[in-house]
Amino acid sequence: MIQIEGLSLRYPGGSFVLDIPGFRVASGEKLAVIGPSGSGKTTLLNLIAGIVAPDMGSVQVGDTQVSALDDRRRRDFRIRNLGMVFQDFELLDYLNVLDNILHPYRITRALRLDAGVRERAIELAERMGIGDKLRRRVNDLSQGEKQRVAICRALLPGPGLLLADEATGNLDPDNKTLILDLLFDSVDAHGATLLAVTHDHELLPRFDRVVDFATFRSRAGV
Repeated sequence: MIQIEGLSLRYPGGSFVLDIPGFRVASGEKLAVIGPSGSGKTTLLNLIAGIVAPDMGSVQVGDTQVSALDDRRRRDFRIRNLGMVFQDFELLDYLNVLDNILHPYRITRALRLDAGVRERAIELAERMGIGDKLRRRVNDLSQGEKQRVAICRALLPGPGLLLADEATGNLDPDNKTLILDLLFDSVDAHGATLLAVTHDHELLPRFDRVVDFATFRSRAGV
């Protein structure tokens, strides 16, 4: 599902350099990435999603070489094929919960919004325990509730690849288990692949494989 070869990225004007000689994730695999803050884990997700492009090397997702696409085509590919749970949620304050969940369907013609999609959105929200908050603005929610909205939005299109950046980081232990169950169930139901960045080592036994980011080279002050 994911193949990275000879990747190097330096942020403009900064001293951080990320080098990944090779990285692979099999189709249907549930893989966790661990490592210290600032080591480049979120950058890895952004490279796979095509939010940023590498200076050198290739990033391939499925049959698509994402790193070879221009900005517009990377965006279209991301919307069609990936579900993303951002660490800072990326919710829109001026929309209510339901409209935030449906938002990917409103920004591209690649996804068709119909009554069935709305029904799935409501069902996801109910399973997440936020079904009674669909008409609320996201500013009125707790951090944990915002996290659940973000997860619903990522799962709604049934993506082939789900990228999660600390998806359970704002949840209490009981809700953490509930949300992780829902993530894994959704991935299994769609035959999808899950790549999750986490600091929560209690979750690691549930994944098929764990990669320590220390195996890659990220350099500061170079």
